Amino acid sequence: QVQLEESGGGLVEPGGSLRLSCAASGVTSNHYAIGWFRQAPGKEREFVGHILRSGLNTKYADFLYGRFTISRDNAANTVYLQMDSLEPEDTAAYYCAAKSVYSGNSFFYTEQEDYDYWGQGTQVTVSS
Repeated sequence: QVQLEESGGGLVEPGGSLRLSCAASGVTSNHYAIGWFRQAPGKEREFVGHILRSGLNTKYADFLYGRFTISRDNAANTVYLQMDSLEPEDTAAYYCAAKSVYSGNSFFYTEQEDYDYWGQGTQVTVSS
C-alpha cells in the first residue's frame, strides 16, 4: 500500500507561484504513476495533470495553458507540482493520487476512478 502526503499549499497573490509536493511512502512508490487533481468549493474534483512512472512524460489539463509543471524524483519518492502565474480560479484543494502501472506504461490516466491511492490534499488560495 502507498501512503501519499501533499504539502506546500498556502496563500499566494495572483501571478505568484507555489510548488506542491507529494511524498509517497510504502511499498516501492516508484512503481506508480501519479496524478494531480483539484477541487474548488462547490465544484467537482477535476484533473490537473499526470506524470508517468518513468517521469519521462507528462500530460496536463487543457485549461492550464502551460502554467503548471509536474516532475518527480523517484529516489526521493516525491512528485512535484510547480504552479506559476496563479489565478484566483486556481484556488482549490489539490490532491495527488497514485496508480499502480507496469514499468513500460505510457498511458496517461485522467479519471479519478483510475487511481488506487489518494492523499489528504493541500489547500491553495490565490487572492490579493
